[in-house]
Amino acid sequence: MNETTTSGKLLLELKEVSKTFVKDGAEFRVLEGVNLRIDEGEFVCILGPTGCGKSVTLQIVAGLLEQSSGSVILDGKEEYGPGPHKGMVFQEYALLPWRNVIENVEIGLELKGVSKKERRRIAQEYLDIVGLKGSEESMVHEISGGMRQRAAIARALANHPKILLMDEPFEALDALTKEEMQIQILKAWEKTKTTIFFVTHDVDEAIFLSDKICVMDINPGRVKKIIENRLPRPRHEKVCRTDVEFGELRDQIIQLYSSLKDDELDLVF
Repeated sequence: MNETTTSGKLLLELKEVSKTFVKDGAEFRVLEGVNLRIDEGEFVCILGPTGCGKSVTLQIVAGLLEQSSGSVILDGKEEYGPGPHKGMVFQEYALLPWRNVIENVEIGLELKGVSKKERRRIAQEYLDIVGLKGSEESMVHEISGGMRQRAAIARALANHPKILLMDEPFEALDALTKEEMQIQILKAWEKTKTTIFFVTHDVDEAIFLSDKICVMDINPGRVKKIIENRLPRPRHEKVCRTDVEFGELRDQIIQLYSSLKDDELDLVF
């Protein structure tokens, strides 16, 4: 049985969110009427092929892009831009090369005016959570890609965001490191109970990580189906990707994309 991981309190709501870009005088509709609800403490994946608008959706939630219509409501308030209450992790680690690992994790706390002693304590706590204990004094060029991404996650979590937004953060990693990082983010999520909104085009990744999968359609991007994922947790202990239930979820998602042409479908199965 899947243990309850959420409080049941609505945290993020997208209402009829649409986005149109204009290029050379022509309009291009990227998103159309996206509706989505995410509860506090939920791990939600938004899944789809290139062109479905999943990253655009995340950037709108982050406040990096403005929607053409519709609204984004976070914790009961309409959102109009970025802020420290929204943590962000992207494919690029964006770590400062002249600072060591723990100093990178401290950046957000430093900008908030947190004392040196307290920010060091908090940064150490989150480095421990993501499995980087012992690497605090290492410089960025001295650690692997997976370790850099762990540091980026620790930096985002150290600010105690209401929601953590992740845009295909493991895409640039090799297969083994990617699986290791999937387990690591689940462990961190289970410890912190931070709400996570995670973009991916990897079907197995979405199934392995999420409580809920928002499956996107293309041209224009819109919600095709929202799938409740009831596989047991903790996933890294109770679920194998060869399990029958895992395969059934995978088949359900593949079937949703059966009408797309091969050149439109770049999902990873």
